[in-house]
Amino acid sequence: MRSNQFTDFTASSKPVSETILRTENASVYYGSFLAVQDVCLDIPVNKITAFIGPSGCGKSTLLRCFNRLNDLIPGARVAGRITFHDENLYDKKFDNKIEEVRRRIGMVFQKPNPFPKSIYENIAFGARINGYQGNMDELVELSLRQAALWDEVKDKLKQSGLSLSGGQQQRLCIARALAIKPEVVLMDEPCSALDPISTLKVEDLMHQLKERYTIIIVTHNMQQATRVADMTAFFNARATEKGGKQGYLVEFDETEQIFQNPKEEATRDYVSGRFG
Repeated sequence: MRSNQFTDFTASSKPVSETILRTENASVYYGSFLAVQDVCLDIPVNKITAFIGPSGCGKSTLLRCFNRLNDLIPGARVAGRITFHDENLYDKKFDNKIEEVRRRIGMVFQKPNPFPKSIYENIAFGARINGYQGNMDELVELSLRQAALWDEVKDKLKQSGLSLSGGQQQRLCIARALAIKPEVVLMDEPCSALDPISTLKVEDLMHQLKERYTIIIVTHNMQQATRVADMTAFFNARATEKGGKQGYLVEFDETEQIFQNPKEEATRDYVSGRFG
C-alpha cells in the first residue's frame, strides 16, 4: 500500500501504556473566534478514550483536528501542537500528505453514510484508491469480519450498502474505515442514530477492536462512556462576550475515576446529572 512510502510517522513499537496522540495547549479557531482553548491530552494506544460534555464544548471540533478534517472549514486553524507518534500533524510538511494522515487516522461519523455502491464496493473502493495491491476478496471479508458484519452480509455482497439497516450501515462504515488499515479510529457519536440493540453491537465491536486500534469516541451518552471507555475527558463551555461558547478541558482521567471520584466539582455535577 502507499503507506509504505510514507516515512514521516514512526511505526509504533511502543507498549500499550504509551501515547499515540498528544495535544499540547491545542486551541481551535474559526476565524478570530476561539472555539476550544488550551487542551492538553495524552491519548493512550490501544485504549478507548471518550470525550464527554454538554453541547458546544468542543468535543467534535477537537476530534476532527486529529485527522485534519477541520481543514475543510474556511477560516479554521489550530494553535499549539497536536502530535501523532510525536510528529506535529500541523507541520507544513504534512500539508501535502493529508490523505495519508486521514488513512492512518480514520473516521466514523454520527450518521451512517455508506457509499451508494454495493456492500463489497463500500469496502473495496477506499482500499483501491489508496493503492491496495493484495487480494481484495480477502480484505473485504477480513474488514467485514472485524466489524462483526460478515455473517450477516456474506451472501449479499452485491446488494447496495443502503439496503442495510441503520445499525448494519454503521458497522459497514466501520468496516470501510478498517479496510484502509488505520492505527486510530475516530468515532463522532457513532450510536446516536441507532436503536439500543444496534448500539450494544457497536459497543461490543469497539471492545474487540481496541486490541488492534486506538479508538476515540465522542458521546453524549454517559452510560455509554462508562461501558466502553478506558479513559474519559470531560469538556465544558463558557459563554463568550459575543454570546458564543468556548470549550475547554476540565478533567481527563481513567473512566472509573471520572465517574466515581472526579477531582473537579464541575465534573461531579455533570456526571451526576446536575447540569448538561
